[in-house]
Amino acid sequence: MLCSVICEVSIMTERRKFKRRYLMYYSRVFDLKTGEVLGYLVDLTPEGVMIISEEPIEIGQTYRLRMDLPEGLTAKTSLDFEAQSIWCKADIDPHFYGTGFQISQVAQEDIDLIERMIQEYGFRDS
Repeated sequence: MLCSVICEVSIMTERRKFKRRYLMYYSRVFDLKTGEVLGYLVDLTPEGVMIISEEPIEIGQTYRLRMDLPEGLTAKTSLDFEAQSIWCKADIDPHFYGTGFQISQVAQEDIDLIERMIQEYGFRDS
């Protein structure tokens, strides 16, 4: 029962402003409240992220997150932001869960870093 509440897939119309970009770099994403790895970055836009994790993540919660940045992208080693968990569902691999987060607070300079990361590490459209 808990998983059905935590991992409920919201049925909404697509409101995405930016095309989802899957990355070739899987950054660790930390929950700053606990200091633990929450999961690994799968895709990224300036407005949101999707992470994959071994445990379901409760939806409707606001998280302070930190993701590792690739070496050579900037002098910074990580990027901190606040995001709300919007959806969570079981992955095609039954040992993992995918969770979508909407970024609610991030510094403008970090938005620029996100855009650079997408340009340098995002899979190209065919």
